[in-house]
Amino acid sequence: MSKGKLAKFADMETYENVFQYPYSVVSDVPFAMRGHWREQYFKNNNPIVLELGCGKGEYTVGLAKRYPQINFIGVDIKGARMWTGATQATQEGLKNVAFLRTNIEIIDRFFAPDEVQEIWLTFSDPQMKNPRKRLSSTYFLERYRRFLTDNGIIHLKTDSNFLATYTNYMVDHNHLPVDLRTDDLYKQENQAFAEAASIQTYYESMWLARGLNIKYLKFHLPHEGALEEPNVEIELDDYRSYHRSKRSSLETAK
Repeated sequence: MSKGKLAKFADMETYENVFQYPYSVVSDVPFAMRGHWREQYFKNNNPIVLELGCGKGEYTVGLAKRYPQINFIGVDIKGARMWTGATQATQEGLKNVAFLRTNIEIIDRFFAPDEVQEIWLTFSDPQMKNPRKRLSSTYFLERYRRFLTDNGIIHLKTDSNFLATYTNYMVDHNHLPVDLRTDDLYKQENQAFAEAASIQTYYESMWLARGLNIKYLKFHLPHEGALEEPNVEIELDDYRSYHRSKRSSLETAK
């Protein structure tokens, strides 16, 4: 039997690698470590990479093990899921991993300008009904600009045709520089895609077994230039998440 939510939350209160600041706690409270993650937590001057919507933290931990010279922070509001990655990182003594439990809408309250070099968006909810909630929307990109270095890198890895299509339109419409792009990551022979293909989460393997292609996009986010939403209709996915079909009768959305 899996450990209960209350027990997991109790565990994480004792974890040195977990920082819990949901919106209700930090609405008017400054985060003291903002701008000081390297010296106060990681104790080094290595680059910082975020995974936004990290879930169980499989990807955050996997990246940290693969790149010990880089600092990784997994961000999510679901603490019971985050417990898995935080526990693994603690048990394995990974010093280049941290987890931040908060709402991604206020992510810029936790990092100072130029403090972060890269962002991973791994299997984010496509939010087909609400563009403002998509983690690759201009609404969120404007927030990322507040702490991401100029021309910092954003990785999108998704099983969702809708989210991949939307993000590609958004990137192209705003003329954001693209390094890599594919609709089928695991059929790529180019070694440039090896980093994105090197870690496979549990649900990712389930989606692959179901016959879903994994899409991947690596692009840069300059500080300069206004960002606009693409005005296009995009075909909706047939499903909302693993084992669940979409509820809406609509066929497309912006």
